[in-house]
Amino acid sequence: MSTRTSTSSRAQLADARLYLCTDARKRHGGLKEFAAFADAVLASGVDVIQLRDKGLEAREELEYLAVLSEECGRHGRLLAVNDRADVAHAAAADILHLGQGDLPVPAARAILGDEVIIGRSCHSESEAAAAAGVPHAEGQGPVEPGADYFCTGPVWPTPTKPGRPAPGLGLVRYAAGLGTDRPWFAIGGIDLSNVDQVLDAGARRIVVVRAVTEAAEPGAAAAELAKRVRSYEA
Repeated sequence: MSTRTSTSSRAQLADARLYLCTDARKRHGGLKEFAAFADAVLASGVDVIQLRDKGLEAREELEYLAVLSEECGRHGRLLAVNDRADVAHAAAADILHLGQGDLPVPAARAILGDEVIIGRSCHSESEAAAAAGVPHAEGQGPVEPGADYFCTGPVWPTPTKPGRPAPGLGLVRYAAGLGTDRPWFAIGGIDLSNVDQVLDAGARRIVVVRAVTEAAEPGAAAAELAKRVRSYEA
């Protein structure tokens, strides 16, 4: 269970550079293997870890989240829950991440209170501007206040979101040009072969999936990505 305060969690988020989304890795084993995986990547530079596995029922999801919560507590990292405010509440997560079709941020905030960090996925300039809390066009203010951070993408097409068009590096450049103090991450098909393009476009934080989860040595892959992002100089 998280014991971090709202202030400390938000400070950690501001410093975060590498955010990992993972499924429950059932093909690799059970909860013991999952704990070993989480331990390896959190020790190697992953700042935020999110369980995203649509095949889990809530009770089973909470079992896996309990493993992640323990590992995040040991390593001083942030635990994120995908989509469901009720599960985030039950898991005492640090973060709830919402897609565009999920709860409005104020509704999620009413369930979770002010201490839980809430993020939003953005796939267009108008969505990014709204999540950043800045106007997208003259006379058009943000449509939804309250997100603590946002993600822009997918930068490249990804099998985790089949059929979703990739707005590409242009959306990354747009987000970088917003000048917001709100933390934001680039997401979608990012790996060691293309991360420099994302950084060159203005991102300073990234979300990865397969670049770590499908690596032969997930800890080593996480370490290299974290090093590249944190050592980048424009």
